[in-house]
Amino acid sequence: MSDTHREVGLEKIGPARFRATNARGGVITLGGGDDPDFTPVELLLAALAGCAAVTVDPITARRATATVFRVAAMGEKVRDEVGTRMQNLTVTFDVEFPEGPEGDAARAILPSAIARTHDRLCTVSRTVETGERVVMGVATGR
Repeated sequence: MSDTHREVGLEKIGPARFRATNARGGVITLGGGDDPDFTPVELLLAALAGCAAVTVDPITARRATATVFRVAAMGEKVRDEVGTRMQNLTVTFDVEFPEGPEGDAARAILPSAIARTHDRLCTVSRTVETGERVVMGVATGR
């Protein structure tokens, strides 16, 4: 397997409930919205926020450690002639740094770190924005 390949497996664990597992053994449950589990759309939003956060944080942390680091992702789920999809996707950062020259440096780099993340670095938002094709099918031999 190449170092560029990514894969997540999904297994049904109950009515409208599934367990996703990654190659490192990480597990997350998801559901249809009638339980506390994340829905697939919420996971998409979490992926957008998470990708942006894990990209921006190391850039700013080289200057100062954030005292507050929150990221919110939101959008509107619509149903129209195209089908169901999300639109008006927005990722918003709420980040604070300590007073002093290090905090000032981190505050100064934050806008460009977010812009670079949006324009080039975040795989999730770049994939959504470029509209990469998704292929669905049935496993062979089943």
